[in-house]
Amino acid sequence: HPKNAKANQRPAATMKTTALLAATAAALAGLASPVSAGDCEVCIKVMQDIRDSMDKADVKKKPKVEAAMGEYCARSDLGPRERKICYYIDPIKRDVAQPFSTGMPVDRVCKRINQSNNEICGVKFPLKTEKLEPKDLSKLRVKQLKSILADRGVECTGCLEKEEFIKKVQDTEHLAGNDEF
Repeated sequence: HPKNAKANQRPAATMKTTALLAATAAALAGLASPVSAGDCEVCIKVMQDIRDSMDKADVKKKPKVEAAMGEYCARSDLGPRERKICYYIDPIKRDVAQPFSTGMPVDRVCKRINQSNNEICGVKFPLKTEKLEPKDLSKLRVKQLKSILADRGVECTGCLEKEEFIKKVQDTEHLAGNDEF
């Protein structure tokens, strides 16, 4: 019966197409991970500082890790970004201590805790604007250019295009004190 042969081929073709689509989706999901290499820089620094402040034997003990986190975050010499990371990890110390105590690399610890609070990897160190070339300014986002201008107390009225913001940043270079954003 030729009619039945065609009917049997359709599900096989549909299954192949579905499998191909699923494999493509999985590959794209792997490429579009929310955490890229440059992310989590402040978290990685904080976790590394905590690990460096501990005795080698204590790194494997969760209560000691939690205590070390508390001691690190209680320091008065922390910058605003480090304090922000401490603010985020304080309520989840136990969840952070678990992968930390297994010897997981600090970047992976940060990526794991970023899954519970995706603002953790959003904290970044400021970019110095002094001695930036025009080509470097063109690599910045408009939001960052606006932030530079706001720090200088300048408003770019009527600016619509990125190039206009770049020109205004260059024109106000003399107002640049300690630009950080």
